[in-house]
Amino acid sequence: MTDKVSDMRVVAEGLAFPEGPIAMPDGSVLLVEIKRGTLTRVDHNGVTSVVAELGGGPNGAALGPDGAVYVCNNGGFNWHEIAGALIPDGTPDDYTGGAIQRVDLATGAVTTLYTECDGRPLRGPNDLVFDGQGGFWFTDHGKSDAHGTDHGAVLYALADGSRITRVLDRLHGPNGIGLSPDGDTLYWAETPTSRLWSRRIVAPGELAPPANPLMPGELVLAMPDYRLFDSLKVEADGRICIGTLVEGGITIARAGAAFEFVAFPEVAITNLAFGGADHRDVWATASSSGRLYRLRWPRAGLPLAHQ
Repeated sequence: MTDKVSDMRVVAEGLAFPEGPIAMPDGSVLLVEIKRGTLTRVDHNGVTSVVAELGGGPNGAALGPDGAVYVCNNGGFNWHEIAGALIPDGTPDDYTGGAIQRVDLATGAVTTLYTECDGRPLRGPNDLVFDGQGGFWFTDHGKSDAHGTDHGAVLYALADGSRITRVLDRLHGPNGIGLSPDGDTLYWAETPTSRLWSRRIVAPGELAPPANPLMPGELVLAMPDYRLFDSLKVEADGRICIGTLVEGGITIARAGAAFEFVAFPEVAITNLAFGGADHRDVWATASSSGRLYRLRWPRAGLPLAHQ
């Protein structure tokens, strides 16, 4: 990067596969622990406390228009270790399906909003982003087992639980999802293909056709080597920052420009959140090691709707 990150340090350790960080105004961070099945708060001293018991496999999380936290729950994983790193693998025997959940931060009460769309069960909801119209886009990564892997999808739903629509289908492992600063472009990252895609938004829950009908969208970035994409956030100037696996770090993409990479001493940086008074504080989840990092970013992140 032209401007370097600084002050990278570990804020918390011992988390059970953390993901979905949300930077809160009081300096704390809300995140999910996928293996533990909780929504957890990490205070400014790194002390953790459970906000809500979610079960299954809570994955992406975001603040909604009513101040509640909305969670993509993938239904859970099997787990194993490779070279000391915790890795999710396959579908557990107690899997009952995926869901979109709502958490009341004042009481910890959990409500299930969606478990299906048009009669098809949600399989592995992964990450979500709210727009300014009371709805949110989310990815369904799918699930895998010994017999194969589901196709994934991008869906749109209203926060009041009244409507859900499958917008894109038959995708290859969609994971991170985000909006451009003007709210007119949707981005999503695919994990197994290491590709970042975009589509123009024409109305809430509606996308313009791709320029090439043989492609799911406009290709923003395809990695030249073997790194896998996870969740993403967007900078105020439109750069897209993607949590990256195998060689753990944050990949920074911008249409028409060479990508940049910030390396971490990790194998899996799964997600990040911008916060602080100037939106240049970054919290990044290193899921396989159970760590939460904090660092100073050279540019401001895009404030999320309802943040």
